[in-house]
Amino acid sequence: MAKLIYSMITSLDGYAEAAEGDLGSGADDQEVHTFIGDVFRPVGTYLYGRRMYETMVFWETVHKKPDVPAHILQYARDWQAAEKIVFSTTLESVSSTKTKIERKFDPDAVRRLKAESDHDLTVDGPNLAAQAIAAGLVDEYHLFITTSVVGGGKRFFPDGVRLDLELVEQRAFDSGLIYARYRTR
Repeated sequence: MAKLIYSMITSLDGYAEAAEGDLGSGADDQEVHTFIGDVFRPVGTYLYGRRMYETMVFWETVHKKPDVPAHILQYARDWQAAEKIVFSTTLESVSSTKTKIERKFDPDAVRRLKAESDHDLTVDGPNLAAQAIAAGLVDEYHLFITTSVVGGGKRFFPDGVRLDLELVEQRAFDSGLIYARYRTR
């Protein structure tokens, strides 16, 4: 049975999207990006909301740009190789291969996908992740914590949910970013 992993870059004060501006520095560092690529290379399926998909579809064509660093090309190849499911009521079509649209998030369908998959899955984006968390589907949480306090936005963890987690891995990078991986107890 595959695990469902929720992972995002988050500000020091716990926001996966800032109300204004970006989440701060650290994630664009080559060391961090290479680490992220290594951690998520085995993922077989990405579950996205529309907005996160529209951000991530960049990886479908980045290899066509000039002078792309090797670690970026590797991440693009890994992303392109994985299946993608976009949960959206408004997206009319997709612009990446191995991608399909689902009109609603069905926790039972995700449970079946986890049970049938040989490779882990990720749920990406705070809105979609909130639904997966509420349904008890998330097995691991990977936080990439920047050095910035942004004061508002969309929280990494949804309000009204209690989780007791076990820290299983942590790492600090020279850029100041901290990686923390937790699993559900």
